[in-house]
Amino acid sequence: MACIDFVFKAYCLSLLFVAVTTSRPFTGPKVFDVQNYGAKGDGKTDNTIAFTNAWKDACKWNGHSRMYIPKGRFYLGCVTFLGPCTGQISFVIDGTLLAPPRNEDIKKETWINFQYIDYLTVSGGGTVDGQGKESWSLNDCNKNHNCPKLAMNMGFDFVKKSSIEGITSLNSKAGHFNFYNVDNFIITGVNIIAPGDSPNTDGIKIGFSSNMQISNTRISTGDDCIAILSGNTNFNIYNVMCGPGHGISVGSLGKYKNEKNIDGITIKNTVFTGTTNGIRIKTWESSATEIVISNFLYENIQMIDVENPININQKYCPYPPCGNQGNSHVQIQNVKLKNIWGTSKNKLALQLQCSESFPCKNVELVDINLTHNGSDGPATALCENVEGSASGKMDPPHCLS
Repeated sequence: MACIDFVFKAYCLSLLFVAVTTSRPFTGPKVFDVQNYGAKGDGKTDNTIAFTNAWKDACKWNGHSRMYIPKGRFYLGCVTFLGPCTGQISFVIDGTLLAPPRNEDIKKETWINFQYIDYLTVSGGGTVDGQGKESWSLNDCNKNHNCPKLAMNMGFDFVKKSSIEGITSLNSKAGHFNFYNVDNFIITGVNIIAPGDSPNTDGIKIGFSSNMQISNTRISTGDDCIAILSGNTNFNIYNVMCGPGHGISVGSLGKYKNEKNIDGITIKNTVFTGTTNGIRIKTWESSATEIVISNFLYENIQMIDVENPININQKYCPYPPCGNQGNSHVQIQNVKLKNIWGTSKNKLALQLQCSESFPCKNVELVDINLTHNGSDGPATALCENVEGSASGKMDPPHCLS
């Protein structure tokens, strides 16, 4: 009898548990649909005010909030989404955001900007379209000192513990994504697209940031696929498809006095196709500051018809003359290149052109296999002012002393 009584009580408790759990309210994010704020996805209505108002409500929501852009074509003027926000916030794009075609209608360096936010996720299957074609002809700064500053598609300033997932950035006027002073940021599954001849349309530009991860991303653009600038530390970049474009570049560095060191960059399992550069580090030959580039690992990198597969250039001077024409004061050290293979368009496939005043230190080459099939002969290597070692297969033959 006691046993039956125990079983009955246990059965009653289980029913009570089911009743409590099934009656518990849904605790998902609060959705702020821009259409409820008057936004129209007709491709012509200016939705700046609607987006701004939706952001304000989502940002101050005490809990997880989601600002939602449904399918449609939403014309959007220049806008800054400002924090700090009360809780975790998602910015979900399922439609297409359209920038003003004329650059002068944006009036800022970035079309869509997120600032001073923690726990932000920008995601969705949608597109951020910079409509840059009309503005690319204005990018003549190499010969016109009064050239206009063209707008980037999307920027993140002072943003922490955040991510971008899945969206497409299309035809930016200048760069696609710009990161300044961000920390603990993940970029994954992103597509970045612009014609190979679109000027200065860098895919991802990063400065003064730390603890970033970029993975499973395709970048086809007219400038650097990824530009790693001053003051960056602890980056993990892998499974990136780059091309067309100018490769993954560190720099240029050494031009300005306020620049900082770069430390701890890992790039793995990446493919460059038809790019002008693959692995590239560039510093100005006449430096305004002394900084250090250190602890870099490039591993499992494929080059497919790349003009300059491996290129360290410490005599960077795109528009001569360059000041005093002195030696670069940027120290490059502790760089490992392992299992780099593929084809080079140019005969010179491996170039390590370091500073006479600050020679490269501890450059390690392991299993390099770069071929050149041109009529001018097999691939060659160039080394200047570099200390290091080589092991494994070496094609072209290394020139380290």
